[in-house]
Amino acid sequence: DRDWILNGASVRVSMVGFNGGTEEEHRLNGVLVQIINPDLTSTANTTSAHQLAENAGICFLGMMKAGPFELAPEQAVIMLAAPLNPNGRLNSDVVRPRINGMDITRRPKGGFIIDFGVDMPEDEAALYEKPYEYVRQHVKPLRDTNNRESMKRRWWIFGEPRRNLRKAIAPLPRYIITPEVAKYRIFVWMNADIIPDHTCHVIARDDDYFFGVLHSKLHELWSLRVGNYMGVGNDPRYNSSKTFGTYPFPWPPGREPQGDDRVVAIATAAQRLVTQRDAWLNAAGLSEAELKQRTLTNLYNARPPWLAEAHQALDVAVLAAYGWPADLGDEEILARLLALNLARAAGQGAAEAGGGDGE
Repeated sequence: DRDWILNGASVRVSMVGFNGGTEEEHRLNGVLVQIINPDLTSTANTTSAHQLAENAGICFLGMMKAGPFELAPEQAVIMLAAPLNPNGRLNSDVVRPRINGMDITRRPKGGFIIDFGVDMPEDEAALYEKPYEYVRQHVKPLRDTNNRESMKRRWWIFGEPRRNLRKAIAPLPRYIITPEVAKYRIFVWMNADIIPDHTCHVIARDDDYFFGVLHSKLHELWSLRVGNYMGVGNDPRYNSSKTFGTYPFPWPPGREPQGDDRVVAIATAAQRLVTQRDAWLNAAGLSEAELKQRTLTNLYNARPPWLAEAHQALDVAVLAAYGWPADLGDEEILARLLALNLARAAGQGAAEAGGGDGE
């Protein structure tokens, strides 16, 4: 970032110099360094991290609609109050609450969406009269002009209905969700009946331990280093494969030692964080205007002492699960995570025998 001659301007400059290998000195941001990595860092080269097979089938991008399937709350109320359809079913089968990235970082708008699933035939969809007619009027005309034949032919179905995501969260009462792009890497719980938008990533786990590791400083540092940035504010972007897929958890997912004190400590710290955060977001006695300002972005902008302490307790618990000291610096954490990633990738299981020691 550089100052600019006009007040208020924000300028980000990247200047990279190449040579034929004759230069003996390397300078990064004006500082003499030993090496410059492909991602323009000089410490842990996280660009060498590999995707881990043990992380597969857990993290997914939300539904890609490819059409205006959304409903305002007042529209949804009418459909949900309608009498039984000719198939003897209520519209609540296909009129579902939805969530997007801004609902997480700001206040939920209470939106709904019409969702005919992955492969519901048109004749069955038509039996849900009001939802089907709405999609026929608002979505079909756009789909008729789409270049993809499948979009035209299956116009009542989302463009990307995410079969594997639905299968992964189907047996769960809740799942973990995070915005794809956000100023802060925030994770929240979501009821399993809520449809996640493509502006979010869904983690198909319902346990507090996993939530705690994801919301720890360790995973945040990793996501900031291996992820990318986008948007006007150059906010960090999460990625299911590059960010989640490469992260080495204390134990390979699904192989955590149940009842282990380290797992319990992380779960307890995560529960405390969520309880305190939810109490702040929905404090009793506040006016509507005051509640509107109670957002996760505003909370993390302020980062009050109680929030900092809750996160610190969580970080200490997660570091202990890896068997690492509680006072590690950021670059040392990244170096150790990278080493663990490379060890896991080399054997895809050889490093797992040591449990959560992170060696």
